[in-house]
Amino acid sequence: MSDDNNNNNSIEETGDGEHIKRSRLYTKTGDKGYSSLFNGERKPKDDSFFHALGAIDELNATLGVALEYCIADGNGLQEYIEKIQSLMLDIGSCCATPLDTSKESHLAKTRFSDKHVIVLESWIDLLDSKLPPLKNFIVPCGVGLASSHLHVARAVCRRAERDIVSLSRHQVIPEDVAIFVNRLSDFLFAACRYAAMKSGKSESIWKKKDFN
Repeated sequence: MSDDNNNNNSIEETGDGEHIKRSRLYTKTGDKGYSSLFNGERKPKDDSFFHALGAIDELNATLGVALEYCIADGNGLQEYIEKIQSLMLDIGSCCATPLDTSKESHLAKTRFSDKHVIVLESWIDLLDSKLPPLKNFIVPCGVGLASSHLHVARAVCRRAERDIVSLSRHQVIPEDVAIFVNRLSDFLFAACRYAAMKSGKSESIWKKKDFN
């Protein structure tokens, strides 16, 4: 813990004489534009690691919104999304622990199992088996709030994948993480279609239009 954290527990006096403990929510260690990975390594906040971590965080938050609409619809996707949201934290921890600069003790705590990919594929197979065959591109509109927000999550997932692939290509994070996130976008696409079907909405088929 850096020197900036030393005063986190100090007591400050407010204008009305009330004494409050300083919050731990701010550490001041990132004020210069640097932050720490899990192994303690300091990097600029615009480093590729933090692009990936930020996209993962955004994806998780987006999934949280989609989850609320899935619960409201009672479409049966709640359990899947809750498990995925938990795994997003595991993925973030793994990405914050570079293979080339981390101790084995750190790597052991953040190791990501390839079994997660197998489970995710089984979920995709199950959902897809309940859907009509897809013969055309679909437009993500008019499919209900649950499906629409799952489409947003799918798009954010693709961006997270692009950031993660860069790290995986340089072998600083496990390949299994990149594979999982790639498969996750496929799951979210199946979930979009499933949520639309469960809400009684028809998918909008893409047709080439002339705007003249």
